[in-house]
Amino acid sequence: MPNAGGLCNSAESATMNAEELETQQMTTPDQLFAYLDSLGIRHTTVSHPPLFTVEQSQALRGQIPGGHTKNLFLRDKKQAVFLVVAEEDAEIDLKGLHRVLGASGRFSFGSPDLMRELLGVTPGSVTAFGVLNDEEGRVTVVLDAALMEHGSVNAHPLVNTMTTSLARDDLVKFLESTGHPPRIERVSGLVPPI
Repeated sequence: MPNAGGLCNSAESATMNAEELETQQMTTPDQLFAYLDSLGIRHTTVSHPPLFTVEQSQALRGQIPGGHTKNLFLRDKKQAVFLVVAEEDAEIDLKGLHRVLGASGRFSFGSPDLMRELLGVTPGSVTAFGVLNDEEGRVTVVLDAALMEHGSVNAHPLVNTMTTSLARDDLVKFLESTGHPPRIERVSGLVPPI
């Protein structure tokens, strides 16, 4: 739970074991924090006003070190779903990304309904942590290699009123534990073909 300074650490969050967590749908930040704790993953969380854009995030988050994420919830022509997680200011060629990732045809953004169904979040709160809700493993998670150059990564913990920080390797550990081993590939800064 956040203290007066807005920070939450793993010792303060609820204690649940991984078996208990697997039988429920993870939809709250407290459940996420308990799951991270059950994996032995250290994390800190800062509370802030709702953030809907990268620009708002940059202005209000304060001086939180590490890579800050933006997330693209995409589907291809055959309805395969991808969650691309990159640095907040990464430039990504959406017209050519399907070729880089081997998808079937160009990407389009996934609908808010599909986002709620698979990730349990709403637009503005998309996060890699949402794969806790994807029990069928439909979402392929792609972490941009440039983001993974940071020692720590920051993301919304299922809501856009907080930012959670954890070590980059712990993000991978978390994703693997949910059955979503990430693809780590360079997806930003690629020059589109002429």
